Amino acid sequence: MKTNFKWHLNVVLLFLGILTLVITVTINSRWLYSIDVGYLNILDNVPLSKTVLMKNYDELMRYLNFFWISSLNMSDFPSSASGLFHFEQVKNLFQLNYGVLLVTLIPNILFLRKLVKEKLFWRLIRPFQVILGGFVALVMMMLVAFDQFFVMFHQLFFNNNDWIFNPSEDPIILALPETYFLHCFLLFFVLLIGTCLLIIFLGRRL
Repeated sequence: MKTNFKWHLNVVLLFLGILTLVITVTINSRWLYSIDVGYLNILDNVPLSKTVLMKNYDELMRYLNFFWISSLNMSDFPSSASGLFHFEQVKNLFQLNYGVLLVTLIPNILFLRKLVKEKLFWRLIRPFQVILGGFVALVMMMLVAFDQFFVMFHQLFFNNNDWIFNPSEDPIILALPETYFLHCFLLFFVLLIGTCLLIIFLGRRL
């Protein structure tokens, strides 16, 4: 019973570690936003050059990423009180993600080393097949109705409607179209599903 509990705990920690790592890579994919500035014609909605827009994007991301930056100040985008509160909540989620990633890092390294050493990597095949199936279903739901998926996502993680920005009060929303977030979710799911497939492949190989 104790061994079974420890195994399930290790699998959960491994999944959380992978999940938070993939989230970390996704939210820090500056290159994706840079591409979308041109691909989505974002500059048509904001009277800025790409260089200046990217500067504001970097200011936003520094605030969200670094816990010691306590206030959000974007050079060319004013923010309302509700907008600032929403970004504060997003910042808290970022910090929670980084905290879980750091806490699970060492246990996951030790767990994976033990599985490889004892030739037990194959035991990860079944749980990650289940995880894979769940996320493939989520991707299908997202692709069929992203608008509803996007709303459900915010309802799950936020207990208010401050995420619904008024462009006249929070013009930053003009630089962050919904399609950009669709691309972020797609990148997240590609990385996560790819990692699950890699673990299943290695389990069968090893």
